Amino acid sequence: MNPVRAAIADFIREQALPIDKYSHQPRLYGLAVQVGAGQIYDDEVLYAAAWLHDLGVFIDHRPNDPAALSRWDNVAYAVARAPGILIELGFPAAKIPAVQAAIRDHLPTREPATIEGVILRDADILEQLGAVGILRNVSKVGRDTRYPTYADILAVLRRNMTTLPGQLRLPAARTLARARVQILRDFLDALDDEGAGAPL
Repeated sequence: MNPVRAAIADFIREQALPIDKYSHQPRLYGLAVQVGAGQIYDDEVLYAAAWLHDLGVFIDHRPNDPAALSRWDNVAYAVARAPGILIELGFPAAKIPAVQAAIRDHLPTREPATIEGVILRDADILEQLGAVGILRNVSKVGRDTRYPTYADILAVLRRNMTTLPGQLRLPAARTLARARVQILRDFLDALDDEGAGAPL
């Protein structure tokens, strides 16, 4: 691994708290490479954006106060902090605006302006589907003030299953989504069968 990439990964490994937040970044970058198959993109930009896009969700980078946290824009924070971090780690300064654009545009509610943003957005959507999506969401119960109960997360999983696949832009992402959506559907169906309508 080149030294700048290693430095970015090391930086995020040190900052990712709770520690389970760290696994998303390497997995997301690997998924982004799959999603970007056949596309012409800047891999340095994609790598940096994949690793830094969630900086604002880490405990030491977000507010502790619940009221402030409810208004917190973790994406704007990551966009603002990325230049200083990347320059310090030796990343090419000329590519930093493209990293910021990809981070800014990675949410499903955005329409990316760059191919790196499209790839990152599609990969991040895929991370919200399938077995990984289930695990990532269920782990938020009781730890994230937005999701105090399992019922809250089940609503998110159902919404993800029905809305996110249609937002994917790239053919490789759509192909990867099929199996992940089926896993999510099977999980929710099994939960409905086992729960027999009782609240969780």
